[in-house]
Amino acid sequence: MEPEILKQTQQGLYIFKEVLRSRTSCRGFLDTPVSENTITSVLEDAKLAPSNCNTQPWETHIISGNKLKELSEALLRENNAERFTPDFSFDTNEYHDRYKERYFNLSKTHYDGFRVKREDKEGRKEVSDLNYTFFNAPHVAIPFMPSFGDNVRVGGDIGMYGQTFLLSLTAHGLAGIPQTALGFFAGTIREILNVPSELKMLFGISFGYADPNSPGNSFKLGRDPLSSNVTFHQ
Repeated sequence: MEPEILKQTQQGLYIFKEVLRSRTSCRGFLDTPVSENTITSVLEDAKLAPSNCNTQPWETHIISGNKLKELSEALLRENNAERFTPDFSFDTNEYHDRYKERYFNLSKTHYDGFRVKREDKEGRKEVSDLNYTFFNAPHVAIPFMPSFGDNVRVGGDIGMYGQTFLLSLTAHGLAGIPQTALGFFAGTIREILNVPSELKMLFGISFGYADPNSPGNSFKLGRDPLSSNVTFHQ
């Protein structure tokens, strides 16, 4: 490889690794809005995500301003009434072994970050309700999806779209958090946004500028070593 090409490759790899390692799930945002041009730039990046048979099965809605406030009020109301309208089942009780350990570690680290003790039910609910005020984020992106067969492949496509969106946010100096909690109220969200019932919802992504002083950003979770989850075959 020519020296100049090698140098460019190394620079590109360095930038990629910096973006990848800088991305984290932000749980506290400044209320500063992101410019429309920047949001459009992120969306242009996200649409480059791979998908099965190039179906590009994402129908993305960006919610901001008064509509975001309306959505937040509705979600808090529905959550308090326990009126859940998910498109897909989700039960953390189904986690087992190491997967459950990771989940418990996240939960403990999360509440410890907000200095809420396990027995403080009211405090834990206040922290949980931050999901429905979007951690103060000024914008939420929701990639709706069509339903194909058992939805596994299209769900994978939406996941890759979401990751590309999140990495682009990081590269633009922004922060985001994917929230499956929003998917518990897919029906409510569709109604407020006037989205047809044939489009389904897995998660939303709250995004904006990170608040460095938020207790929700006082921690970062690690990852298990490759030796625990990768097998090489030759």
